[in-house]
Amino acid sequence: MHKLRHTAAMRLLLAGNDITVIALWLGHEQVSTTTIYLHTEMTHKQQAIDRTTPLTATAGRYKPPDPLLTFLDNL
Repeated sequence: MHKLRHTAAMRLLLAGNDITVIALWLGHEQVSTTTIYLHTEMTHKQQAIDRTTPLTATAGRYKPPDPLLTFLDNL
């Protein structure tokens, strides 16, 4: 039953529904109960990170500077 509720909650979240709407749909009295069912996928987390990227930065993953790698390799 938990897997079914988790899947339904995640699909509602990924469709853009607010957590309060999902809580009502699942019949929860408190929104904090709904968070049990909302364990986001890595792709959803990455999309959230991508939306917060400053306009002056280029999109992509962090790449450490070469001096740092050299220092860590020499430890």
